Amino acid sequence: MHSLLISDLHLDPSRPEISRQFFSFLANDATQASELYILGDLFESWIGDDDPDPGKQRVVKALHQLTDGGTPCYFIEGNRDFLTGNVFEARSGCQRLEDPSVVDLHGTGVLLTHGDYLCTDDVDYQRFRTMVRDPLWQQHFLERSAEHRLAMVQQARDASRIETSGKPAEIMDVNQSAVEQAFRDHGVRTMIHGHTHRPGIHHFLVDGQPSTRIVLGDWHREGSVLRWDEEGFRLLRLPR
Repeated sequence: MHSLLISDLHLDPSRPEISRQFFSFLANDATQASELYILGDLFESWIGDDDPDPGKQRVVKALHQLTDGGTPCYFIEGNRDFLTGNVFEARSGCQRLEDPSVVDLHGTGVLLTHGDYLCTDDVDYQRFRTMVRDPLWQQHFLERSAEHRLAMVQQARDASRIETSGKPAEIMDVNQSAVEQAFRDHGVRTMIHGHTHRPGIHHFLVDGQPSTRIVLGDWHREGSVLRWDEEGFRLLRLPR
């Protein structure tokens, strides 16, 4: 059997082609796997477990069909869907994991993370991330009406597009020192993350030990999945 890992689909009504491909992926590829890991930003936005978007509820239902059919699914929240909570977990059947988490993939200890906390050169983003991950901030946000939250999210998305368009690309990538410290902190030699939308496999040394960082791709133009079995891993493209 094999494990599948994906991230950064950014499902949204404005991109129905991604949703169609994802539903096909869940009904076919994922059912053949021993487990599925989703490493964040499954949704373009998630305003809380009472999100009224029917498209998101279709995704939750499709995930439930997968897990109810016997394929475990594990979910790490991303910077777009960090408000997924207990209701999402119960309705989808996905088990939420802490970010980061160490899991065993066919005999190898692997650090899984969405990856945004490693982008330490982007000081403004890290400041924003700290604010919105604060439980008190989240409580106040969730107390607002769904309409108000939707408007706030749209405003934040518009501001983010303007801000990121003026930043050098390297600032928004992971920081190598932060990556190496994560390897030390968790005692592993392999890391898998998304967030940066720069799929690739990076080999380097950490304290003299060979280490590997695998970056999952987004699904904007085609699917991206990491397949891992007893023989190793392959980063695959899924043509649309």
